[in-house]
Amino acid sequence: MTDRTPLNAALRAALLAGLAAFRREGVAGTTPHAPGLFSYCALSRERLLSVRLPRPILGAVLSGAKEVWRGDAAERLAAGTLFVLPAEVDLDIVNEPDEGTGLYQSLVLEIEPDAIPDIGPPDFASAAASTTVAVRPTTDLVEATIHAARAIADGPAGATVRSARLAELLALLHDEPAASPLFDMSVTERVARLVRGGLDADWTAAGVARRLALSESTLRRRLAGEGRTFSDILRRERMEAARHLMARGAASGTAALTVGYASRTHFARAYRTVFGENPVR
Repeated sequence: MTDRTPLNAALRAALLAGLAAFRREGVAGTTPHAPGLFSYCALSRERLLSVRLPRPILGAVLSGAKEVWRGDAAERLAAGTLFVLPAEVDLDIVNEPDEGTGLYQSLVLEIEPDAIPDIGPPDFASAAASTTVAVRPTTDLVEATIHAARAIADGPAGATVRSARLAELLALLHDEPAASPLFDMSVTERVARLVRGGLDADWTAAGVARRLALSESTLRRRLAGEGRTFSDILRRERMEAARHLMARGAASGTAALTVGYASRTHFARAYRTVFGENPVR
């Protein structure tokens, strides 16, 4: 087993001190702090087999130790270690409580695709570029992690601050090999994120491909490999936004125009295709 615990004891101590407010004593299971931010605790040694996350996560071991197994290779992460776990990859995980306190705890932040700053891909192509899940600590990264966790936990009133803190943290992680799973978005996610930025625009597969530095044929082939088409993604993103607008009181005609449909008939047809019913307002 490889021990990937960061060697800088001062940075480990600073991280643990800065996240002390998130500690939970004697409580097993998941404790939510805010959407996408939670603590996980165990009071006895546990082995979790074939864990497959829907989204990549950034975590910090606050108490005890974590082992992460990928096949026959394992890493042991001690308290004060930052780590990144990939999505859609089978992992075996062992959580070991601290001998003194009898508690294992980690603080976990789920990373949604829309949270990734638009700063281009990292220098490596995918999560395979790294053989470790442990993130190399720096003073700036430790401080950014603490500030982001505190800001996210502050609630809806601090939405702008939360977004800025998370963007700062992810920018610092951008060229860290262990953090590559955070930036390893599917082509479907990349297309959906791009069109969400301007749902009323005259999007074409060729135009989106250029924006993603792909040929149109490559874009369509990769989407097909993920079981999607460009037109399906565009239609669903537009209809999801329209349904949200109507739920907030907008008329169907207003919602249609907002998401790029001049024809209410075409809008209604697209809405039925996605949701199986007519728009209600």
